[in-house]
Amino acid sequence: MTTVAAYAAPRAKAPLERTTIERRPVGEFDVLIDIKYAGICHSDIHQARDGWGEGIFPMVPGHEIAGVVAETGSGVTRFRVGDRVGVGCMVDSCGRCDACLTGREQHCAEGNTQTYNALDRSGEPTYGGYSTHIVVRDAFVVRIPEGIALDEAAPLLCAGITTYSPLKRWGAGPGKKVAVVGLGGLGHMAVKIAHTLGADVTVLSQSLRKQDDGLKLGADHYYATSDPTTFEELAGTFDIILSTVSAPLDFGAYLDLLRTDGTLVNVGAPEEPITLNLFSLISGNRSISGSAIGGIAETQEMLDFCAVHGLGSEIEVIEANRINEAYERVLASDVRYRFVIDTATI
Repeated sequence: MTTVAAYAAPRAKAPLERTTIERRPVGEFDVLIDIKYAGICHSDIHQARDGWGEGIFPMVPGHEIAGVVAETGSGVTRFRVGDRVGVGCMVDSCGRCDACLTGREQHCAEGNTQTYNALDRSGEPTYGGYSTHIVVRDAFVVRIPEGIALDEAAPLLCAGITTYSPLKRWGAGPGKKVAVVGLGGLGHMAVKIAHTLGADVTVLSQSLRKQDDGLKLGADHYYATSDPTTFEELAGTFDIILSTVSAPLDFGAYLDLLRTDGTLVNVGAPEEPITLNLFSLISGNRSISGSAIGGIAETQEMLDFCAVHGLGSEIEVIEANRINEAYERVLASDVRYRFVIDTATI
C-alpha cells in the first residue's frame, strides 16, 4: 500500500479537508497515475452531500482525472511511464456480460465500479481524483492525445463523454436541429461537440446572461426559458434536446419543442423525481431517454475527436484549498465552465 495526499469529505455535507489515503500496490495489469489535474463535476457535490442517496465516507470525489503514467504492472503493454492518460467515471466492470463484451462497460450487468463512492471487487472503498495518485486497471485508462492540454482534458473524462455519447447515438449532425438545455459544465461541451458534428445548435438557458458565451462556443441560437414566448416560438423545432441540468424541468413543455419522432435525452440527474403526462410522448411520437457516460472505447474516440478538432473544456484552474469555495460557486452557477484542481497543490 502507498499513502498519498487527498481531499475528502469526512461525512455527508461536511466541508472537504486535506487528508491521506491508501492506494493499493500496482498489480500485474495496473497503472499508477501521477494525477496532474482533477475536474470538479456537479455530481461530486451531489454525492458528497448525499443528494443521490447514502454515500461512503470518508469520500474522495473526482472522476475527471488527467495525469501521467508513473508505473505499470508487468502485464501492461498499452502504456508506458510518461504517457499522458486519463480516468473517467468508472475503474472496473465484470468484463463478461453482454454490455462489457460490446464495449458498454458503463452498463455492466453486475454494475461497473465507480471511480469513487463505491466498493471495488475486493470490497474496499474507491477514492477518486482529488488526490495526488491513483492505481487503475489498464483497461479503464485512456490515452490523452497531445493535441489537448491536460488541464483542459480533465473535464472531458466526464463532461465530454457524457455529451458526446448521446449526440453521436441520436445522430447529431448536418441537417439536425439540436437544443442544449443549460450552459454549464456539461452544456458548454455539448454545444462545442454538437456544433463540430455539424448540427444547428440552440441553447435553452434560464436567462440570456451567458448568451455571448454560448454563441462564441458554437451555438447558432440562444433563448431564455424564463420567457414564456420561447416555448411558443420554438414548438416543434428540434430533432434532439439534450438536457444537462440537475434541476427538475417541466418535461411536457420541453417535449412540445420536439419535431415528430424527436427525442429528449437527459444526462443531468435531478435529485427529485419527475412527473410526466404521457400524452406529451404520444403526441408526435416523441421519446424521452437517458444516457450514462460512454464505454472505454467510445471515451477514447471522444478524446481523439476533441484533439482533431481542437476542443477542450473551458476551465478555471484552482488550488486544492479552494475546493469548498468552488462547490458553492458551482451551485450558484458562478463558473465558466469547469473548475479544475491543480493537484500539485494538495
